[in-house]
Amino acid sequence: MILSGAGLSAASGVPTFRGPGGWWRGHRATELATPEAWFADRDLVRAFYDTRRLGVVEVAPNPGHHALVALQEAWGADRVTLVTQNVDGLLGRAAVDAGLRAEVLEMHGALGRLCCERDRHRHPVVAVQGAQDPTATCTRCGAPLRPDIVWFGEVPMHLDEIGQALSRCAVFLSVGTSGVVYPAAGFVDLARRAGARCLEINPEPSGGAFHATRREGAERALPALVAAWTRGHAPAW
Repeated sequence: MILSGAGLSAASGVPTFRGPGGWWRGHRATELATPEAWFADRDLVRAFYDTRRLGVVEVAPNPGHHALVALQEAWGADRVTLVTQNVDGLLGRAAVDAGLRAEVLEMHGALGRLCCERDRHRHPVVAVQGAQDPTATCTRCGAPLRPDIVWFGEVPMHLDEIGQALSRCAVFLSVGTSGVVYPAAGFVDLARRAGARCLEINPEPSGGAFHATRREGAERALPALVAAWTRGHAPAW
């Protein structure tokens, strides 16, 4: 199982709303990533996510994305579970670039989808490119469509599938995650208790209970690691 975070997309230049620059139009961006913010001012939140979506359009997958997609293609989705905290959709785009189709569990949702504000789990999602049509509504109930993003206070997606993968994986690899956001921050402990070899690729290690850590960017470390694995070699770290 491979868990990726913002560090996977850092080399692509994906804008982030965390850190010292995490402000947008005078608002702290984290304050806009909540259901309360949406219902208080849909136009403001919609504009914020339009900005993020348009920013992602300007970037491209990097060698780290392509390496993970290639590994899943080589070994199969039954052996390689890709889980990401990112909402940029770059793993999927890397697969398309290579003429492949990746299976990715996007636990925090995706900028390229809209969902019903009343029931984001049951009602159909809608693909979106660029700015969202502010008049778009759910085809089932007529409610406004919101970004298909897991906001603060909401439950991440695919937790059952992730839990199954953690319970049976032989190797757990964390790529570019801070290790501070739960439930993902606890995945290494669950995998380790299940007997997995736990590895981390991160220029700034998270401090989690990993057996080994590579202090390197994902765009450099992943192609080398995947090449070694697909040749039948264990990582030398």
